[in-house]
Amino acid sequence: MNNLKDKLFELSDEKYKKFHSGLCPNIDNIIGVRLPKLREIAKEIAKGDWRDFLAISSNDYYEEVMINGLVIAYAKCDVDEKLNYIESFVPKIDNWAICDSFCNSLKFVNKNKEKVLEFIQPYLKSNKEFEIRFAVVIILNYYITEDYIDLILETLDEVKHEGYYVKMAVAWAISLCFVKFEEKTMNYLKNNKLDDFTYNKSLQKICESLRVDKDTKAIIKSMKR
Repeated sequence: MNNLKDKLFELSDEKYKKFHSGLCPNIDNIIGVRLPKLREIAKEIAKGDWRDFLAISSNDYYEEVMINGLVIAYAKCDVDEKLNYIESFVPKIDNWAICDSFCNSLKFVNKNKEKVLEFIQPYLKSNKEFEIRFAVVIILNYYITEDYIDLILETLDEVKHEGYYVKMAVAWAISLCFVKFEEKTMNYLKNNKLDDFTYNKSLQKICESLRVDKDTKAIIKSMKR
């Protein structure tokens, strides 16, 4: 663990630290190591005694927490063990960057969709901002498909939390739904229970997409509350 800390400080980039710290307000333990380097380290750890590493790993710094999450994502084990490690990791998530990087690294979800969908249900009903964001980001990464789109729109409509990072995740997810399933999502936007902030952010993110044509964006803009 001491070697890992030394390595992280060797890789620290002061300009990147200032930049990334600005993107993660209230997080004051960032060393300043870029994500590709953290992924390299995590992949190397995942090839070895990763269980022993996780058992003694430190969470003193942002980068250490990120590495712990990535090791869980990259480690080879059965789905039940993977979910147990995920369950132990989720409470450590306290910012959007670790949440989103962790979620989009959990590629095992693609082969275990029903089991993971059941697993995330309690998080969708949590009162903790980043537990809900974790579940929503899992959804937007792996479940906006033909088989799940109807269920996902219903699920997103039931997410209720005043946290900024929950609302932004839901808006992001809805914009992706629109890009992939325009007609269904348009019908949803005409009849939903979203609060005004999340609804308008959803419209904004749809309009920011390069995959939505100019005429459709004009219609979307006219729907603002």
